[in-house]
Parts: sequence; structure tokens; C-alpha cells
Amino acid sequence: MISGRPLHFVFKVANRTLTAKFYRDILGMKVLRHEEFSEGCEALCNGPYANRWSKTMIGYGPEDTHFVVELTYNYGITSYELGNDFVGLTIQSSEALKRAAANNWQVKEQNGQKYLEAPDGYKFFIIDKPQPVDKDPIIKVSLASSNLARSIAYWNGLLGLKIFEKAEKSVLLGFGEDQAKLELVDIGGPVNRAKAYGRIAFSCPYDQQPMIDQKIQAAKETILTPLISLDTPGKATVRVIILADPDGHEICFVDDESFRQLSQFDPASDADLDKFIKADKSRAK
Repeated sequence: MISGRPLHFVFKVANRTLTAKFYRDILGMKVLRHEEFSEGCEALCNGPYANRWSKTMIGYGPEDTHFVVELTYNYGITSYELGNDFVGLTIQSSEALKRAAANNWQVKEQNGQKYLEAPDGYKFFIIDKPQPVDKDPIIKVSLASSNLARSIAYWNGLLGLKIFEKAEKSVLLGFGEDQAKLELVDIGGPVNRAKAYGRIAFSCPYDQQPMIDQKIQAAKETILTPLISLDTPGKATVRVIILADPDGHEICFVDDESFRQLSQFDPASDADLDKFIKADKSRAK
């Protein structure tokens, strides 16, 4: 059995200035760490791009105890084509709605649910209740499924996520009761990941990663990146394995022991992000 812990969802962003404003000033998240890379990632962390890129981790609390967002920025890329793969991320925070109103950021509605739209078009559904202080305000990440039964067989049957709720067109899965959940929503057609596709990340003990590798191989499912060690300048090296579910959603399992070292809060990161945004001339070319 896999002892998983949900870590983050990765978004590709094209405009760090507006994006930083949205996450900090509207959603009320804090920059937890910021890292710059001179060339593309061996595990395609930044997508199929070989150029310079940056990673900004942002959320409501430490990565040890909170599900956060990873903002991936590829220098020189000014837009991404959205698919229908990412449905939304749900947050409990009436405070975010108040900040949106104060900053003239439009609050939209979909099927009776209020949501805010990030600069690149990603949807953040907001539960209009006070933001909790004793637990993570991020409730769930919702992804599209073309065949719910097949998705459940993969995520529950193969990866071992528990089923917390199930409806005709959706299922709520996770590793733990008090952790952020993964919701899979049947969209009744093919999932198109387009160019802006993201990646969901979990951690698990180092010695469980080979077990995941063996299970996926035995099931003849997709391994995008076999077990590989990735370096972050000046920080811990982590081992990852990256999978794809039947709809192509990317799933990263990183070793928990090294990731806890890598993901330590960096108090200089907020200022670092602003510094690199100010120095960035790539969008003007």
C-alpha cells in the first residue's frame, strides 16, 4: 500500500507580474520558495522547453502541512493554449472574495459556484465561508476524466487512493482524511491537455517508489519518467517517478524524505520573485 501525501499542482504561467498579484493579493497566498533554472528539467518539470525557467511555490502554509501551487514560468513564452483537462481548484475563503471585490477582480459563477479566474485562465472555485486557520483552505483539485470507471480503476485500484465520495459523474479520492483531495469529473468526451497541461504531485517514502514503478509496469500503464534524481541548486536532491493516467494527466511521486528537506520555507523567496520579475526582459522580445 502506498503511503502518499498530496503536495502541489503545477500551473504553467505566462505573465509572472499579473500571476503574482492574483495569488498574493487576491487569493492571499504567500510565496514559500522561488527557484531559478538555467536550462530545462530532465523530467520535463517545465514542459517540453529547454530554455531558462523558474519555479515558485505558493500557498497558505508550509509545504509539510499544506497543499500548495507550483507556478512554472518559461522565459520567453507569452501564452499557453488551455485544454479541458483542468477543471478547477477549490478553496474555502470568503476573504478571497472580499479581496477580489476590493481589487476589482471579477467574481464569476458556474453552476451556482463562485470562482475566480487566474490570469492564464485557470479556475479557482471559492467556498464562501471564513478561511480556516487550523487546517489547509485548499479543499480539492478537480481534473477531467473521459471514462470515470477507468479513472477509478487507475487511481483507486492501482495507485491506492481511497474513495471518499462517489456520484454518477464524479469521484473524490485521496490518501488521508485531513488532506486535500483529488476530484475526477466525467466530462463525457475526450480529455484535451493542449499546451498548458499541469501535473499533480504526491510524496511517498523512498522505499515505496520502486513498488510504484513495478505496479505501473505490471499493469502496462504509462511511465513518463522512470526513477530519476533531480537537483535543485543549493538544495536537496530528490528522486521522482512520473506517470500518466489513462487520460494523460501527469502524476509525480517524489521521495518524501528528500522533499521535506527541499521544500523548507525560504523567507527571501518573496523578494527574490519580485527581483526576477523586474529583471525579466524576455517577454519584450
